[in-house]
Amino acid sequence: MRRAVLADAGPLYAAADPDDAHHHRAQRELKRLARDKREVFVAYPTLAEAYTLVLRRLGKQTATQWLNDVVTGTAVLNPTPEDYHAAIKALSSFPDQAISLFDATVAAMGNRLGVEIWTYDHHFDIMQAPVWHAE
Repeated sequence: MRRAVLADAGPLYAAADPDDAHHHRAQRELKRLARDKREVFVAYPTLAEAYTLVLRRLGKQTATQWLNDVVTGTAVLNPTPEDYHAAIKALSSFPDQAISLFDATVAAMGNRLGVEIWTYDHHFDIMQAPVWHAE
């Protein structure tokens, strides 16, 4: 595994919203990632998903600042066509689960890049994606 994590929208949003149930956890984990010198990767679709959450829930000013902070402090990556194909295949493998295409794509990218996923979503466990745990 590389010394990096691929962020899901959940922790990115939680880090921004002081009222989110996972806010303090996300803040602690960001400090842990920095202390451990782990790079944070963000997929462009995840960036768009999280930005939309911040914009709708916290407003334009907060969303603009959040976007600038994320883009400055992380490597933002495009999924490949193969990532999307793998994601679509994964979705059909779990017909009883409401897994989003966002999450399936991030799981495919994590597998391709050899990095763990920073997430709070149990769907990554179901997809057997490598999930990063702070402890």
